[in-house]
Amino acid sequence: MNRSLFAFALAAAALPLSGCGETPAEAPAAPENTIPGMTISNARMVLAPVSGNPAAIYFDLAYDGDRSLALNRAEVKGAKSAMFHDYGEYDFKVQMMEMLPVPLQKGTRVTFEPGGKHMMAMEPDASLKPGGTTEATVIVSGGARHTFPVEIRAAGDER
Repeated sequence: MNRSLFAFALAAAALPLSGCGETPAEAPAAPENTIPGMTISNARMVLAPVSGNPAAIYFDLAYDGDRSLALNRAEVKGAKSAMFHDYGEYDFKVQMMEMLPVPLQKGTRVTFEPGGKHMMAMEPDASLKPGGTTEATVIVSGGARHTFPVEIRAAGDER
């Protein structure tokens, strides 16, 4: 007797949920491998003159998201590893070094350019050829990822 009373109560409780015949609207999903509010444009990889040496990746990053983040790591399809670099002074010399995390908040604009911040693709695969494309990914604090297409250029091409 208790079981049938419980089953009846359960069915009665579910009735108002299905009564109007509407299905709840689902929120649109964010595209995979994108960070809301982040836009990356003008991305290009410049191969080294010597095959197998690191390639440099330059791009423009705009961030208009609501959460504060920090650029943390990088990946490049077709490279063994990738990292962010910048120039700084060490031992009274200006030299390239691994970049510290870059804080991002709404309105941040960062240019990755020759002589400044840039991404390095270490041990690029021979399949990365001028005129082709690859993908790069920036990874922010917390692990969120933003993947974007990168045009591949030869060593002597415009950087």
